[in-house]
Amino acid sequence: MLIGQGFDAHRFAPGRRLVLGGLEIPHDEGMLAHSDGDVLIHALCDALLGAAGLGDIGRHFPDTDDAYAGIDSRILLRRVMESLHGLGLRVHNADMTLIAQRPKLASHIPGMREILAADMGCDPRRVNVKATTMEGMGFTGRGEGIAASAAVLLREETN
Repeated sequence: MLIGQGFDAHRFAPGRRLVLGGLEIPHDEGMLAHSDGDVLIHALCDALLGAAGLGDIGRHFPDTDDAYAGIDSRILLRRVMESLHGLGLRVHNADMTLIAQRPKLASHIPGMREILAADMGCDPRRVNVKATTMEGMGFTGRGEGIAASAAVLLREETN
């Protein structure tokens, strides 16, 4: 078993879509980022790569490379999973937390879980997504952006 953890944060920006966990969330602003700014998938990718000892998302998909400008983060997650599968690694479980004062996210969590489980090739019961606020404290509490953390446990497949 291999464990990894990841974290990401982005600030809000007008004129962008808000995408979290691969799901578009209705909101007046999205995340300022080189890609689509999906902080949940970015934290998850870092956790997956970290568990496998493969560095971080910036090493594999640098924001200095125009090929990743505006890219759907689900594509990045699928590429990470291809790398892990090539090493004989599978997701045992993933636990993630979104930290956002706004928008309210609880009703979107089931859809996020389904999308992430499909992209990771695992049972949705092995994928947990939570949302919390910072009670008005810090940049997320002031509504300036969203942060996410992720922890994953990988298992080595034996044939």
